[in-house]
Amino acid sequence: MLGHVNALLLDNQVCFAVHAAARAMDGVYRRELAELGLTYPQYLVMLVLWERDQVTVKELGAALRLDSGTLSPLLKRLEAAGFVRRERSASDERSVLVRLTEQGTELRQAATRVPGRILEATGLELSEVLELSGTLTRMTRSLTQAVS
Repeated sequence: MLGHVNALLLDNQVCFAVHAAARAMDGVYRRELAELGLTYPQYLVMLVLWERDQVTVKELGAALRLDSGTLSPLLKRLEAAGFVRRERSASDERSVLVRLTEQGTELRQAATRVPGRILEATGLELSEVLELSGTLTRMTRSLTQAVS
């Protein structure tokens, strides 16, 4: 562990390193996604839908770790843009399904270039990014459990 003298240095804070990296990553994503007409949170929604084609709002919230208050405005904007359609589930009126429209499905092709551009912008090799992603996923899981 860090000695008590160095423990409070900004450059020794993992939280700051993660925060600074996230802000820098946001900037690159903002530039890349502007061409698609998406924000980063909207892109995450689309990623889930490109994987699954149709999900409930509840499933989407769980996958993205977002509450319905955050998710609803995102979905409204994606629906207004013509990328998704929301409808009540026929089997459960309390459940709202989110589906891709044809335009949303077509957007996937244009989005295929984004991961490569992001990888290039990181300055890291694919193996390094995959390792970092795994480490961050484990850290997130541990931190989530620590506050539960």
